[in-house]
Amino acid sequence: MRAPFLFVIPAAATPTIVFVQGKPEHHSTEALTERSYPGAETLDQLDTTALLVLINQADAEIPGAIAREIPNIVRAVEAIASALQAGGRLFYIGARTSGRLGVLDASECPPTFGVPRELVRGIIAGGEAALRRATEASEDDPDSGARDLLAAGFGAKDVLVGIAASGRTPYVLGAIAKARALGAVTCGISCVQNSELSRAVEFPMEPKPGPEVLAGSTRMRAGTATKLVLNMISTAVMIRLGHVYGNLMVNVQPGNSKLKDRARRIIERVTGVSSVRAAELLELAGNSVRVAIVMENRKVPREDAEGLLAAAGGRIREALK
Repeated sequence: MRAPFLFVIPAAATPTIVFVQGKPEHHSTEALTERSYPGAETLDQLDTTALLVLINQADAEIPGAIAREIPNIVRAVEAIASALQAGGRLFYIGARTSGRLGVLDASECPPTFGVPRELVRGIIAGGEAALRRATEASEDDPDSGARDLLAAGFGAKDVLVGIAASGRTPYVLGAIAKARALGAVTCGISCVQNSELSRAVEFPMEPKPGPEVLAGSTRMRAGTATKLVLNMISTAVMIRLGHVYGNLMVNVQPGNSKLKDRARRIIERVTGVSSVRAAELLELAGNSVRVAIVMENRKVPREDAEGLLAAAGGRIREALK
């Protein structure tokens, strides 16, 4: 059991100094995401082409910021995968844009990887209504974050990923404090150096894209960086859990014509059978791509294929050995 973590809202951050043309410029409590992106000071005077070029130029810097953070993302992914393998679940929590991105990533895991909806969950300050309408006040209450986390059924075996571009959202910090008090694994995604959130969690991730083109609008570069990191986390975790074969979504649930066609093409690609045979296998396998692949490659009926997969923990590669 990890030691409980005492949550204290810290005093104002230590002033920092940056140099502009050789002269020191002081920023007391101003977050990096609140500063001005170089060249954007006359944003409202640019023509449309120049405006879009500037935004695109700023966005092109984001992958490099994430690349520098990969070692920390690796540690978080491995901790999350271990917890899920032991029966835990993955929770994201955030406010406003950060919360919406967490809910989005969680909602995309079941159709992409065929996992139960309860395995990856997203919590946003202000509840479901905040997905469509901004509710800024709800992010200032740390107790609300802790209450929402417990109300979602979070427990000691689960993992909490707190998301806050500024790294100081009280709602998120309150939830993290509660998760640590329970002894759960905690991770954090923030877009500033040495943030309060990073100091509060075991596995911090700080993709730092820097100032926004539209000063303070973290739905832009910080939001893009956060989305890319979430893509990496959920995809890598699901691969580690065996929900992918090669680079194919073999757990896809063929609930409509497009997904049925995708499932059939995956079976064709892996087994080398015709399109007609792939469709037949999918039906015989009860619409399970994994079962269909094992049936064909091992030349066994559905029941035996299901047994082989169960013995292999659902991993096709192991079941085919």
